[in-house]
This record gives sequence, structure tokens and C-alpha cells, in this order.
Amino acid sequence: MHTDLQPYRSRLDDPASKRFGTFSYLPPFDDAGIRAQVQHIVDRGWNCAIEHVEPSRATARYWYLWKLPMFGERDPEVILGEIAACRAANPHDHLRLVGHDNKRQTLGMSIVVARGRPT
Repeated sequence: MHTDLQPYRSRLDDPASKRFGTFSYLPPFDDAGIRAQVQHIVDRGWNCAIEHVEPSRATARYWYLWKLPMFGERDPEVILGEIAACRAANPHDHLRLVGHDNKRQTLGMSIVVARGRPT
């Protein structure tokens, strides 16, 4: 038995304990971190989309799409502006930035860029 392993204490009734992927174990992204992730998506030539969902539905497979995917958008400032607009319109929702790799026809990256607070 490995005694150096720490248990992961996740409870469905405790929103603060929920994790949404690899980066969720790190501190929340600041603006520079989000900008770096957006730049990574742009540098790879992937298409961005922004999704949001209420914290109570965060484990659902379907998140709401914010506007349309940003096909061909290569200006990180435009993408960051859409993240800010989605956050302003949905202040209590979780926001997720996704990068679609159209060459491989798959999701290249998906990260939660803002955590909402239950109302």
C-alpha cells in the first residue's frame, strides 16, 4: 500500500471540491495565463469556441456555446474580448475555452478559464 498518496476528497454536495481537468488542480488562471493559453491555440491554428454552464450542471456533457465558434480567428485580443463578454453576460457560470483541431478533427484543448459561483 502506498502511504505517500493523498486521497482526493471530492463531494458532489461541495462545489469547491469538484475538479474539471488537469489544470483544475493548479491555482486559477490569471489574465496572463489565459492569454498564454489563447496564444497557444492560435499558434497551433486551432479554432476557438467558448462554452459556459451553471455550476450545478458542470458535470453535464453539454455546455452552452457562447455565440458561434471563432473559425479562422487569429487575433488573441478578439478571443479574449469574447471571453470577457461571456463572463460579463454569465457572471455565475463556469467558462470553458476550447480549441478545435480541424486537421485531426478532434478537440485539441479544453480548459476552464473562469469558475462561477452557485447562486
